[in-house]
This record gives sequence, C-alpha cells and structure tokens, in this order.
Amino acid sequence: QVQLVESGGGLVQAGGSLRLSCAASGIMFGTNAMGWYRQAPGKQRELVATISRSGTTNYADSVKGRFTISGDNAKTTVGLQMNSLKPEDTAVYYCLAERRFGMGSVWGQGTQVTVSS
Repeated sequence: QVQLVESGGGLVQAGGSLRLSCAASGIMFGTNAMGWYRQAPGKQRELVATISRSGTTNYADSVKGRFTISGDNAKTTVGLQMNSLKPEDTAVYYCLAERRFGMGSVWGQGTQVTVSS
C-alpha cells in the first residue's frame, strides 16, 4: 500500500523555524519528484517547493530564501526546512510524490503549520 507520512508541523511565533518531513512507503521504482504544497483556509492549494529525481529544486516566490527542500537519493523522503516564518505561511502543508513510469501522484494527509504574530 502506497503511503506518505508527514510530520513536523506545529505552532511557532513569527520569525521562528519549523522542519517538515515526509516519508513514502510502498512506492515501487521510486519517484520522479517530491514536493510540498499548502492550503490556507479559503484559498486554493498552492505549490511551496519541489525537488526532482535529479535534485533540481523549485520554489514559490513567496518562500524563496526562507524555505529549503531536501530529499534522499531515492527521492522517497523529503524535508522542508522553514525559516523566518510569517503569519501568512499558516496553512495545512501537504506532501506530494510523483511516481515514476506514469503511475500517478500520491498525496499525504497534511500537517498543520500555524505561525502566530
């Protein structure tokens, strides 16, 4: 059974840091990419950061210079280091795994990040 397990969310004051982790299991042949998305109340889910199988990273403009995505060589584990957090970073953060060979994408269950002002 394919599963993504996220951890590391919580409550932090503005300017603080949090680290999110996501571990994938049951994914045959690894992934093409993994990433983090977030959804704030009343808003659409948006991309935060992705990392490809080759290690290429991509960030939303709103988090560049503050967040860092990292992954293991097999790209079945991904982390998101979030520094200088702002209240507008408050959202549910979701992990995404893009499986190889057209096998589709898998979402995690989400983890809440709340940044107080």
